[in-house]
Amino acid sequence: MRKYHALIPFVILASLLLVVALFAPAIAPLDPYAQDLSVALLPPDDTYLLGTDRYGRDVLSRVIVGSRTTLGASLALLIVISVGGTLIGAVAGYRGGKIDTALMRLSDVALAFPAMVFAIAVAGVLGGGLVSAAVAIALISWPKYARLARGLVLQMRSMPYLAAARFAGRSETEILIYHVMPNIAAPIIVTATAHLGTLIMEMAGLSFLGLGAMPPTAEWGAMMNNGRSLLQTSPWVILSPGIAIFIAVSIFNMLGDKLRDVFDTHLNE
Repeated sequence: MRKYHALIPFVILASLLLVVALFAPAIAPLDPYAQDLSVALLPPDDTYLLGTDRYGRDVLSRVIVGSRTTLGASLALLIVISVGGTLIGAVAGYRGGKIDTALMRLSDVALAFPAMVFAIAVAGVLGGGLVSAAVAIALISWPKYARLARGLVLQMRSMPYLAAARFAGRSETEILIYHVMPNIAAPIIVTATAHLGTLIMEMAGLSFLGLGAMPPTAEWGAMMNNGRSLLQTSPWVILSPGIAIFIAVSIFNMLGDKLRDVFDTHLNE
């Protein structure tokens, strides 16, 4: 029970982050895209709690709305690569033979390249933008789930309950969907939760390099890119989205750790 109690605060914090991202336009105090050069680069005050950027836009409003872009894109990407990678690994491990060999050699190719270098190259070739950044990161991230799912399926492939399901007349597809996938879900969920923090940094990193979200889109990495030349004179412009990234990544990393404590049978024993 103590592990569940330790999990609750991080579930609440993660939920709050997602709620803010979902309702960001309604929560933002000012228009994040409204420009007013007469108030450009104002330090934090009662009107602009986190100051303004070089175009007079409210930094707090842009950080709040940017949470929808950064977290939304990262979460959507996580769902795609975790589901896709898990299915690939589960099929490879369950079917074995040439299918397993072909899929695992494909994952070896993806793992052979330095992750972010490959992502930068792909995003650059595709011309930048959030979609290009997501595709680039997906190409380097799916093998993690494929390898994990394959290893888990190999461990349970000869389990008696799978033999009983075959004896009962279940098809191989039904066994994979109804018996194998539910039993590998917990490790996949733990891995995905912790991986969300990494995806947030990678998406923000590509945007910081100009290969992700394009101006004037409010996105944490793009905001840091816009304010990097102002670090010494107007540090709030780059520090605000940077702190937002740090908080989001920390919450999801710690949530993943707590979930691992709950689901890990060895720790529970």
